[in-house]
Amino acid sequence: MDILTQRAWKRFWQSAAGRIGFVLAIALVFLAFLAPILKPYNPATARDYLARLAPPSSSHWFGTDALGRDVLTLVWYGIRTSLLISLVSVGLGLIVGLTLGLIAGYARGRVEGVINWLTDILLAFPSILLAIAIVTVAGPSIEGAMIAIAVVQIPIYIRLMRSMVLSLREQEFVQAARALGATPVHILWQHILPAGLAPVIVQASLSIGTATLEAAGLGFLGLGAQPPTPELGTMLADAFKGGYSLTSPWTTLFPGLFITLMVLAFNLMGDGLRDGFDPRSG
Repeated sequence: MDILTQRAWKRFWQSAAGRIGFVLAIALVFLAFLAPILKPYNPATARDYLARLAPPSSSHWFGTDALGRDVLTLVWYGIRTSLLISLVSVGLGLIVGLTLGLIAGYARGRVEGVINWLTDILLAFPSILLAIAIVTVAGPSIEGAMIAIAVVQIPIYIRLMRSMVLSLREQEFVQAARALGATPVHILWQHILPAGLAPVIVQASLSIGTATLEAAGLGFLGLGAQPPTPELGTMLADAFKGGYSLTSPWTTLFPGLFITLMVLAFNLMGDGLRDGFDPRSG
């Protein structure tokens, strides 16, 4: 297993898409976490009303918005907010989805039927519409957006993990553990889960990009992060609602650019991971 993992990571590093995605993702994560250190931000005072909608210059590299706020600072902190929502929501969806998928694939019977029924209901709705419905009930906020996006992610991991369990539960190493008296919980967590983790890792990377788009979409609709918290989707919404997208294009260009970079980074990394963990590669 260790040798296979080493080969997988070696193939990942040999993938140009994987390397580019990894470097971009790490750079964005470092930018997000270093923001309070390198650029302290106070939404109540970080305004220059005399420089409202100023174009990019040496004083404001990305220009300013309608309130005189530095767009570079807003984008910087917006990346932080978007990454927080994406990583937490994918993490929650991953934990719940994997647990239910393991149970459904191993328990079978009525338990599997109930979990499959729940999965089918969640998959019956378009993801963004389901997220909007959930965050409307939970209330517009960062926490509401996290819960909504996490719920949207859950059925993906249930289906993925259930299929892995069904393909692995009759393998010789699982039967050997069962013959030695291992409990179902031990078999699931110590044998089946590690063996089926590769596609989950790939899906998790791709899901972060999807969650970033969904977080931006909720923010654009006013259902995600609330002012004065900077978020890339809300920045786009403010520019479009104020009619500045054409007269002051930098107010939409830079938030949109970094949303694209975030999605691109994790999608490229997911492609590299898929190439690395594909046993047919190399």
